[in-house]
Amino acid sequence: MIDNLAVEADGFTSNVFLVTGERTVLVDAGNGFDVVEQIRERTEELDAVVLTHTHPDHVGNLEAVTDAFGVDVWGFDPDAPGVDHELAEEATITLGDDDYTVLHTPGHKDDHVCLYAPEPGILFAGDLIFENGGFGRTDLEEGDRQLLLESIDRLLQITDEDLSALHAGHGKSVTVDPYQTIELAHQAARMR
Repeated sequence: MIDNLAVEADGFTSNVFLVTGERTVLVDAGNGFDVVEQIRERTEELDAVVLTHTHPDHVGNLEAVTDAFGVDVWGFDPDAPGVDHELAEEATITLGDDDYTVLHTPGHKDDHVCLYAPEPGILFAGDLIFENGGFGRTDLEEGDRQLLLESIDRLLQITDEDLSALHAGHGKSVTVDPYQTIELAHQAARMR
């Protein structure tokens, strides 16, 4: 089961996905709301935190989560504050009951990753792609439009029309034709 804990959060935060099952994992920690209480309302144990990237809106609550649950944090850059273990390119990590492939997808930030599970057709897209063809900002430090386009191209090649869900770092998850959302983001990013 995948549950967005930030749906009712006030202020600027990323989405925070609690993925329950064999291995209960938090994808991103969000910022500025009591995510620990949100987790405790749903489960007694947390096995790990996995970061799509380390912008403040995705990691602001990280210390509170690690203090409360004593879990390790996985991210692409093992030297980033709060990251305990590296999510290596094309490594496999279990979230809930499914195995996800780590895809390094820079452009929004150098340490950005997407997580893709082909069997259930689920993609955690972080801030690379949003509903309705939106895409991540490239005007922040480490932003690069060409790299962002290459990362979106990569998702188009790796996923297909069987994609069943795209969970973005902000906004709603896409469960109706999520592959088309990637195509729209690709077109929009090329035009701007």
